[in-house]
Amino acid sequence: MAVRLCVRCLPPAWLCRQAWQGQGRHYRAALCTELKQPLTIQEVAPRPVGPQEVRVDVHFCGINFADILVCRGQYQEKPPLPFIPGEYRGPSDYVRKRRILRVFIVTCIFADTTPHSLPGLTRMEFSGAVLETGADVSTVKKGDRVIGVSNFHAMAEQCITDQKTLWQIPENISLQDAAVLPVSYGTAILAIDHRARIQPGETVLVTAAAGATGLAVIDVATNVFRAKVIAAAGSDEKCKLAMQRGAQFSVNYSQGSLKDAVKKLAGSGGVNVAVDMVGGDVFLESLRSLAWEGRIVVLGFAGGHIASVPSNLLLLKNISAMGLYWGRYQHQDFAVFSKSMSTALQYCQQGLIHPHTGAVFKLEKINDAFLHVMQRKSTGKVLLSLK
Repeated sequence: MAVRLCVRCLPPAWLCRQAWQGQGRHYRAALCTELKQPLTIQEVAPRPVGPQEVRVDVHFCGINFADILVCRGQYQEKPPLPFIPGEYRGPSDYVRKRRILRVFIVTCIFADTTPHSLPGLTRMEFSGAVLETGADVSTVKKGDRVIGVSNFHAMAEQCITDQKTLWQIPENISLQDAAVLPVSYGTAILAIDHRARIQPGETVLVTAAAGATGLAVIDVATNVFRAKVIAAAGSDEKCKLAMQRGAQFSVNYSQGSLKDAVKKLAGSGGVNVAVDMVGGDVFLESLRSLAWEGRIVVLGFAGGHIASVPSNLLLLKNISAMGLYWGRYQHQDFAVFSKSMSTALQYCQQGLIHPHTGAVFKLEKINDAFLHVMQRKSTGKVLLSLK
């Protein structure tokens, strides 16, 4: 699926809107001016920060597959043109978000690229330095290095977000490593600890293991919880990367039965925990690979198919099947959401985890970055550099 490389311009009246007094410097942003067309880089005018808001000078931001779907008009919510990817998340009305949640089905067809977001709910992660704070902000100050999640303007040189969605970066963590943490490691920590309740020495099967979240799960399971990890991915190259990042064993599930391969590695007893991001047959084989009282955590459906759970398997082995959508904790249980972020920073500061960046693209190469993800070339986290 190729992306045509051409230049589209915004209407002059929109681009030349007056900046608010006291912050006149415009900043660059990636803009979608026409669906299914390349993004353009334009100068946009800043707006004032609210009392609880913080303006951040963005250094890095994550590229998520859902943003590509939005720019192609293939997402559930369709923002009015022009827009900045990551900017629009649907109405703020919570009832509407719940309705969207009930009908949301991920149709991503690219294995090892796992969706982590719903319309109207946060997913965009970034790192940078505080430029300005609102009158009632008490958590950060100008000059602080921060990571955060935002509904607004993250694919731009500046973004504005609520102070609650920012966390200070310890001195020994780079801005690039910090940008990898929010979605991938926030998800991994909640999947492994909060949901699966993994114990030291247990065996974990991780599917889509070479993706950003898969590598984060391997990192946390191996280096924090001292678990044994079997990494499952769709190519030998991806399996090799997963092994390099800490997995003890790997399985290429494009070459045969995942269940049979796992049985050879883990024995007839099976694995204690499975973390699945693929869905379909891979999910079912992961489920059948579980040991007595095993737990499987569903993080997404990157294979494009949602399997029905054979409940007899849950009964026969006393298995627990559960889901995890990290972003929704921000609205349902912010304490858990915030703890996942602070824990990721703590683990990284202590040298327990080692975030992996698969590729970094400059803002001017945003279309190349999208193509890189769409063509399944990405492993690990793909970042956009704004500096």
